[in-house]
Amino acid sequence: MPLIDVRHIAKSFKVQDVKNSGFKNFFNPSYRIENAVKDISFQVNRGEIVGYIGPNGAGKSTTIKMLTGILVPSEGEIVINGIIPHRNRKEHAKQIGVVFGQRSQLWWELPVADSLNLLRHIYKVSEKDFKRNMELFQEILSINEFIQTPVRQLSLGQRMRADIAASLIHNPRILFLDEPTIDLDIVVKEKIRDFIKTINEEQKVTVILTTHDVGDIEKLCDRTVVIDHGELIFDGKLEQMKSYYGNYRTLIVDIPDLQADLTMKSVEVMKIEGTKRWLRFNKEEISPSVIVSQIMSKYEIDDFTVEEQQIEAVIKQIYEDSVNVKKLRSEERGGEPAMTKAVQDEKRSVSV
Repeated sequence: MPLIDVRHIAKSFKVQDVKNSGFKNFFNPSYRIENAVKDISFQVNRGEIVGYIGPNGAGKSTTIKMLTGILVPSEGEIVINGIIPHRNRKEHAKQIGVVFGQRSQLWWELPVADSLNLLRHIYKVSEKDFKRNMELFQEILSINEFIQTPVRQLSLGQRMRADIAASLIHNPRILFLDEPTIDLDIVVKEKIRDFIKTINEEQKVTVILTTHDVGDIEKLCDRTVVIDHGELIFDGKLEQMKSYYGNYRTLIVDIPDLQADLTMKSVEVMKIEGTKRWLRFNKEEISPSVIVSQIMSKYEIDDFTVEEQQIEAVIKQIYEDSVNVKKLRSEERGGEPAMTKAVQDEKRSVSV
């Protein structure tokens, strides 16, 4: 039985239509319905770290708020460890920790130590567990550096470390992280990533992570769930996502001839800087050795390297493919969507 079971959830909001603003609309305002999340289903087992990713406005934060019980789904059902979050919020709060990157659960005027101690009493954490947790927070997050400092005086990185400690003070089974490394420097990011790995491996804490930081995804997540415009477009292993969509590579060639014309079939010139050209190609259509051979038949090459597809580009490709799938679905022929075999294969590979 999955720890988190999300079944066909949707969330709609009634918002005032500003296009029809005016004196008349002041007394009789018109509204429209915005669908933030549309028929999303997925399951998460205990001990998983799942990257829940998508562009701005995709519905990530709305989903997290439904999972934590802050919002009630308009449709569908969520069951987390046998609890329906919005119906049993107090009981649910005891088994989850939540960190929102731009919001803090700490008391602004109090030192971090006092905030953590208050949370200890709120959650009725034993002295033994509290001491053990504080030792772990110091070992990996180095919170003793600022534990007596009022929260309002903390840097962004210090506050984020303190917030993560606060979310885990009561030993939750599940940790929801919404943009936990946003705007942080690389040293703090590594501390937070190491901490997430540690609690996952040693305490089997299940982690749902939303982020725009590709480093978070690659270093922490074995599985990714991708949504766009409120719809789920991919659910699978990170390596599966990269291998399925990551057929593109980049060949960087250094050619002294600044007028060199590198136009060729199945190759796209992405960037030019001085004598260097960045050439994007599909490894299924053409090999880098063929590209280099064709270039060398015309021009002298000083150097060349091949880069693997970056995860940012992989995600971008998923978004583009999802748009193409939607277009194909809208072109029905004889009651069946007009899909190519590749699109049908995609549907099978990304189905939940």
